[in-house]
Amino acid sequence: MTVRRGIRARHVLGHEAGGHVLLRDAEVVVEGARIVSVGPPGAAGADEIIDLGAAVLVPGLVDLDALTDIDHTILDSWQSPELGLGLQWSRDYAAHRRRAVFDAEERAFIREYGFVQLLLHGVTTAMPIASEVHSDWAETFEDAVAMAEAAERLGIRVYLGPSYRSGVNVVDADGARTVYWDEALGLDGFDGAAKFLGWAADRESDLVHGVLLPCRIETLSEDLLRRTAALAAESEVLVRLHALQGLHERALVLERFGAPPLRVLRDTGLLGPNLLIPHGIYVDSNPHVDSDLDEDVAALAASGATVIHCPLTLARHGSALDSFGRYLAAGVALALGTDSFPPDLVRGMDIGVTVAKILAHRPDAATYGDYFSAATLGGAAALGRADLGRIEPGATADLVAFELGDPLDGVHDDPIRTLCMNSTARAARFSMIAGRVVMRDGVIPGIDLPAMTRRAQQLFERMRAAYSERDYLRRSADELFPASFPIRRV
Repeated sequence: MTVRRGIRARHVLGHEAGGHVLLRDAEVVVEGARIVSVGPPGAAGADEIIDLGAAVLVPGLVDLDALTDIDHTILDSWQSPELGLGLQWSRDYAAHRRRAVFDAEERAFIREYGFVQLLLHGVTTAMPIASEVHSDWAETFEDAVAMAEAAERLGIRVYLGPSYRSGVNVVDADGARTVYWDEALGLDGFDGAAKFLGWAADRESDLVHGVLLPCRIETLSEDLLRRTAALAAESEVLVRLHALQGLHERALVLERFGAPPLRVLRDTGLLGPNLLIPHGIYVDSNPHVDSDLDEDVAALAASGATVIHCPLTLARHGSALDSFGRYLAAGVALALGTDSFPPDLVRGMDIGVTVAKILAHRPDAATYGDYFSAATLGGAAALGRADLGRIEPGATADLVAFELGDPLDGVHDDPIRTLCMNSTARAARFSMIAGRVVMRDGVIPGIDLPAMTRRAQQLFERMRAAYSERDYLRRSADELFPASFPIRRV
């Protein structure tokens, strides 16, 4: 017999007439994997009550550029240009010495550690991303299978596949940045990605969906771009491709294709409703782009492609979407991603709203409501899932509660603004995915978080040390990552 659970909270972000609405002292009744009622406590009848108290209950957050890695942004987001070059592969390393820093079991642990962090931060649906810098080229079919199995154990919904590329950004001996190409490795990776689509389909699980995750546009040959577009159309799956994210990317694409990135996406058949683009910044109309055109935002909107906005990561690397409000007004489909540690979409929303205000020189340039909608309804729309991102009868029961009773949050006003401005996603205390409780009182059953953290730290130290062998100048890790202040031994 299916148990009807009533989940109660001081604030519930419900859904009516196509948009979110705030409900006070409400109850969400769940039966099986579905929401059956949203209304006053006790009105629909429930066999079990979960009273979350002074919390805001929201739809599970959708992270479409979801970090499943140990932290690398703490290493690569603050260097001078001279030190920054040392974090890329040298051409010599790419051609003759490349190796995987972690073995298959260690990679699987790192991905599972990433999934745990996502759950702890209120993410219920994720499209994973991990750095290829520490691999011997990119991800494998076996890597994706291990990730899928970990997701099913934990109960998090994932859209995934192995990354693949036909080139890698490198630094030549003279310090110039170029791309090292190996078409055979690109095709091998593509074959693994195609194989995983079949494996995921045979799984018939709503927790595991196959998608195509080629790396960055400047690391894909025209042949690999066209193969990706053809397979996506044939298999009716999504493609996520990092593009329009940097001026160096734009220069490399212009040099290789004789056209800017967005036109390359169009000409190779990728630009359309099934394309997801992190980060979508450097369009022709961006003030840092040397172009007489102002067509890219309109073209993005018309294509139906989704821009995955990762405001925290962008800000840390000194860039920004210019601007969220402009894209929204133009009709561009927007979703959110974390892309780096912490996988905290709440913190990202606050940074995104703040940066939008700075760019526009006005306090109403973006709202927390707009950003929260992008993290829920926007992500669900990008996935073609009208049952996700909303709390209403018939929707899939993906629910997350953020505690608002911490005295450190200060005084309360609107619960969404209070959460975004005064707290972080670390306030997540309860998570349900498709009716399964995967976190209660901030604890994930079966997870020894201190032990995972200790092992992650050990792997991080090895990852940090490995940068030296890839650096074109072979500098030590301490030279590449100097301390914030001089260290004195006592």
